[in-house]
Amino acid sequence: MVALVSTVAYLGLEARSVEVQCQVAPGMPAFAVVGLPDKAVGESRQRVQAALSSLGLALPPKRITINLSPADLPKEGSHYDLPIALALLAAMGVTDAEQLGDYVAVGELALDGRIISSPGVLLAALHASGTERGLICPASQGAEARWASGISVLAAPDLISLLNHLKGTQVLAVPAPGEAEPRKPGPDLAQVKGQETAKRALEIAAAGGHNLLMTGPPGAGKSLLAACLPGILPQLTAAEALEVSMVASVAGTLEDGRISRNRPFRSPHHSASMAALTGGGLKVRPGEVSLAHLGVLFLDELPEFQRPVLDSLRQPLETGEVSVARANAHVTFPARVQLIAAMNPCRCGHLGDPALACSRAPRCAADYQSRVSGPLLDRIDLHVDVDPVSAADLSLPPPAEGSAEVGARVARAREVQTARLAGSAGESTTMRTNAQLDGAMLEEHATPDEAGRKLLMQAAEAMRLSARGYTRMLRVARTIADLAGAEGVGRIHIAEALSYRRQPPRA
Repeated sequence: MVALVSTVAYLGLEARSVEVQCQVAPGMPAFAVVGLPDKAVGESRQRVQAALSSLGLALPPKRITINLSPADLPKEGSHYDLPIALALLAAMGVTDAEQLGDYVAVGELALDGRIISSPGVLLAALHASGTERGLICPASQGAEARWASGISVLAAPDLISLLNHLKGTQVLAVPAPGEAEPRKPGPDLAQVKGQETAKRALEIAAAGGHNLLMTGPPGAGKSLLAACLPGILPQLTAAEALEVSMVASVAGTLEDGRISRNRPFRSPHHSASMAALTGGGLKVRPGEVSLAHLGVLFLDELPEFQRPVLDSLRQPLETGEVSVARANAHVTFPARVQLIAAMNPCRCGHLGDPALACSRAPRCAADYQSRVSGPLLDRIDLHVDVDPVSAADLSLPPPAEGSAEVGARVARAREVQTARLAGSAGESTTMRTNAQLDGAMLEEHATPDEAGRKLLMQAAEAMRLSARGYTRMLRVARTIADLAGAEGVGRIHIAEALSYRRQPPRA
């Protein structure tokens, strides 16, 4: 007899159908799992056998073969334990094989028969919803699975409870829907004293989704400014929150099914490897740039990152996705992030201060800043110098404007962008900021008036702007015009955008 149970394999944010086939045939006792399983899947034989033993069931003294079809698709992860156990129980006649055909099953088995959590349940639930099936998953992840609408979720704490439910002798409780996390309080812009230029650049970056680089001495407030950014960004829409949660589900960081409407803020240490930043590893997992999808990726001490690691961000920043290529798989993760970076002007950090600067200035500044490649700097829209804060600045009363006032202006500017982009023919409403303007959209909405065009042409020649730098300049100018409530882009908007642009330092 051959029993079939459906499950999934994860490739990036895609869940592909996998059919678990179990055959119990006469022959020498054996238990084999075939179909390109990795080590975790191969070890499921011991976990399944121990879990069945905890129920008082012994494997039949026959040849047991588990085939994971399609056989040429790599299978990774411990979530195959539960579908393998269910297929084996169906082949042994313990449960109804036909009944299991209505479900997709995922979950890891403990040795005592408990069903414990595994990454990717939200993706499996969405896949089950698309195939009009139910989902069998761990009880601890039932709330996560409920975010997929229109499916039956069997969230079982252990194998015996699941079997009793399938037989009708026990009814599993319907899991409660997951909750949306409340907005977490963070630093407020009212805490930042002075730094008016940097706060203006932060507001422009938030309004248009632009990348920002802050350069200044230690203790000037660069990290505090970056930490204030989430407080002025608009919350995620429902569709965006689901997309962000799918990345968190694959990474195994979605706890108790709680979906957050707050934009992600990731701040990896400068010792992070390329796999940690862009994704990869033995079992391909999303990196920091994907975990920050639709949010903020903050890189403090930018030149201290390894140069190849930083350069690996060039393609994701341009395309909004990162592709991890392996010999047996090609995985793509979303990575539409807003990059906020901070750096000191030189190694000692006090360039321009005769009392504190080292004796190698300005050569040490050129050496230090050349650690960041020109092509990466060209992808950063806004460059701003953050001056040191004096004791007189710190003694001033708090600023009149805080995150609430700035956030209101940012929200109005984004509403203008959303309405404009949604009304453009053939343009997806998922493009919500000026940072994604390109091609015909850029020509239609960001072309400056005659005075602005002349200034831009003069500056492009004097600053030797690349084609990428030219288009990014127009995007920033469009955002400045949106914050001012202007219909078109004028000379004053181009002038302010140019003030935030500088040529990459030469080694």
